[in-house]
Amino acid sequence: MEAIQPVRRTLLRERAYEAIRDAIVAGELEPGEVVRDAELAERLGLSRAPVREAFARLVDDGLLESKPQSYTRVTPLVAADVRDAAAVVGALHELVTRVAVPRLFAADIEAMRTANERFAAAVGAGDVDGALRADDALHDVLVRVSGNRAAAATVARYTPLIRRLERRRFGEGGSCRSAGLHERLIEACAAGDVDEAVRVTAEIWRGLEALAD
Repeated sequence: MEAIQPVRRTLLRERAYEAIRDAIVAGELEPGEVVRDAELAERLGLSRAPVREAFARLVDDGLLESKPQSYTRVTPLVAADVRDAAAVVGALHELVTRVAVPRLFAADIEAMRTANERFAAAVGAGDVDGALRADDALHDVLVRVSGNRAAAATVARYTPLIRRLERRRFGEGGSCRSAGLHERLIEACAAGDVDEAVRVTAEIWRGLEALAD
C-alpha cells in the first residue's frame, strides 16, 4: 500500500483555492455574494482549514473582501481594478514575449497555432470557457519559454480579475480577444520578429484595458 499516501495539506489548500477562484471567475459565486467557509468546505469535500487559507489568498488577489467577525464576500467588478490588473499583466506579457521569441522552437509555434484554432472555434460556438482556456494556452507558451518565474506568478495571480470581465463580455455576445490579433502575434513569433510580436502583444492588452471602460 505504499502507493497510497496522505494528501499533503498544501495540495488541499491549492485545491480549495483553485476551485473557489474558478467559481468566482465563472460567475457561479456572484459579485457581492457572501461566502462561508463551512458551506464551501462541505461542497468541496474538504475541512474548513484549507478553505480558510484559500479565502486569505483570494482576499490578497482581490477576488474576495473580508471584514473580521462580520463577512467574507465576492468583490464587485470594479473598472479601475480591472484596468490596473490589465496594465500590469499586459506589461509582463510584453516582457516575456521579448525574452521568449528568440527562444521559440517550431513545436512552440505549432502549440500557439493549435491553441488559436481552438480559440476561434470556441468563440464561434459561443463556448466561453473553451475560448478562455485556449487563450490562456496560447499566451502561456510565451510565459513558459521566457523562464521568468516572477512574471509567471504575477500573471497567474492577476489574470482572474481580468477574466471575470472578459467572461461577462463573452456571455453577453461580445468578444474582447481577436483570433486575428493572435494570428499576427504567431506570425511575428514564427518570423523571429521580436519588435512586432511585442507591438501586437501590447495591442491585445490595450484592448483589455479599454474593455474596463
